[in-house]
Amino acid sequence: MPALTAITAACAATAVLMLSGTGASAQPAPVNLGTAANFSVLAGSTVTNTGDSFLAQSLGVHPGNTATGFPPGTVAGEIHLADGVALQAKNDLTTAYNNAAGRTPFTSLPAELGGSTLTPGVYRLGAAQLTGTLTLNSQNDPAAVFIFQIESTLITASNSSVVFINGASPCNVYWQVGSSATIGTGTRFMGNILAQTSITMNTGATLQGRALAQTGAVTLDNNTINAPVCLQPTGTPTTTPTGTPTGQPTGTPTGAPTGTPTGQPTGSPTGGPTGQPTGAPTGFPTPSRTQLPVTGGSGGSALIPVLTGLGTIAVAAGAALLLAYRRRTSES
Repeated sequence: MPALTAITAACAATAVLMLSGTGASAQPAPVNLGTAANFSVLAGSTVTNTGDSFLAQSLGVHPGNTATGFPPGTVAGEIHLADGVALQAKNDLTTAYNNAAGRTPFTSLPAELGGSTLTPGVYRLGAAQLTGTLTLNSQNDPAAVFIFQIESTLITASNSSVVFINGASPCNVYWQVGSSATIGTGTRFMGNILAQTSITMNTGATLQGRALAQTGAVTLDNNTINAPVCLQPTGTPTTTPTGTPTGQPTGTPTGAPTGTPTGQPTGSPTGGPTGQPTGAPTGFPTPSRTQLPVTGGSGGSALIPVLTGLGTIAVAAGAALLLAYRRRTSES
């Protein structure tokens, strides 16, 4: 019984820990930015720039209608000032901000993030300070999600940085800031900053992500804001199926050839009857023929000269006999 009581107490303590938000959270889903994902910078009142800042995506302001310092700043996307596109993006930003702020369960962190290594999850801070390096470890999941819920301000010291290990993606890092964010000089920052009021990027700071402020201004000074790279999960198939269909067609052709042969035989029979007439008198010898060379024509036409010659000989012989008969008669 004492052991059972101890186990029950431990389970209850664990449940309280998770409900209170101080325990580690499960893998969260990404925050849907809607059309705000098309913007490198989105502000409520105005955008100001100094120097050769570069924005890889669009720039938008609503309800304000000013964006100064472009040029010399460069916007690779589009500029939307107090138009319908900017309004829709601001509405989507508000939805995303509220979504990120309401995620539970969460893990509470101290204000200083520098020197920490964090795994995917939802983290809550009163005010956030980054001095040095914050490491985000995706644990070999490139689609890992990190959400930081910051009640007041986010401030980074000069030359601080956020780095990734084991395949994390800036696309899935969200900084929900209850008031304003200040990114220090030379800082290399990562992720989507969703600030309630304003965002200031000091000289030379870089951001791989987005600077999205709901009500205040976004201030730039020789900054580069690149679009975050969204890596895909590694669990998707990378090969193509190797199997082949095993079924065979069951139908048979129903059509038949409709054409008829158009050619006619060009040869003619070359053999003739080889037997002798059976109705001929049997008392006479069957005449025989000596095959003579064919010198012209074809087929039976070669016999005509032979028969003609025989007729001539017979006539000559008859004439000689008649002449001899008359001579003998006259002598007698």
